[in-house]
Amino acid sequence: MPFFKYAGNEPRLNHLFNEAMASDARLVMTVLIQNGKGLIFEGLKSLVDVGGGTGTIAKAIADAFPQINCTVFDLPHVIEGLEGSKNLSFVGGDMFNSIPSANAILLKWVLHNWSDEDCIKILKKCKEAIPSKENGGKVIIIDMVMMDYNLEKGDHKSYETQLFFDMLMMVAVSGKQRSQQNWANLFSDAGFSDFNIIPIPGLRSIIEVYP
Repeated sequence: MPFFKYAGNEPRLNHLFNEAMASDARLVMTVLIQNGKGLIFEGLKSLVDVGGGTGTIAKAIADAFPQINCTVFDLPHVIEGLEGSKNLSFVGGDMFNSIPSANAILLKWVLHNWSDEDCIKILKKCKEAIPSKENGGKVIIIDMVMMDYNLEKGDHKSYETQLFFDMLMMVAVSGKQRSQQNWANLFSDAGFSDFNIIPIPGLRSIIEVYP
């Protein structure tokens, strides 16, 4: 049984996984804010956090940018019983079917769980949910961009950790970590026109993708 389907039928695993993702979300938001990368959310009026779990990141964005209407979009069993606030709401659904419309779609630590074919399906649904680039539409991805060890010698531990994550995704969920070229291929195949990679401290990067 696929991991996420199993978690939907096993409350204890579902709780542990959601707590782990919430802990990671707190770390990511701290890194973004302390390093001034929160500016990626400036000017947005609405944002959907796809696979947003219990809403840790969306809550932080909603608090920091009260002008943004934030929606957490995840499987029904994940958001069951969660309540929103003035500019935060929770919506249950399946990202392979449709994604609520917004100025921006956020995918944090989501696409590495899926094969290239599934990522293209998800990205196409994201593209359908946002306006044109000229009207401020974009997808914000927080995920790994695999290092080129030949160019980044001296950071052996980080490179090694990325490789371990790549193996973990392969074994646990049939996904993988991706190089810059791998990401570029996905965006092109999903019909996007451009992207921009913003390095942040740690193992991951921010990728802004434009329709």
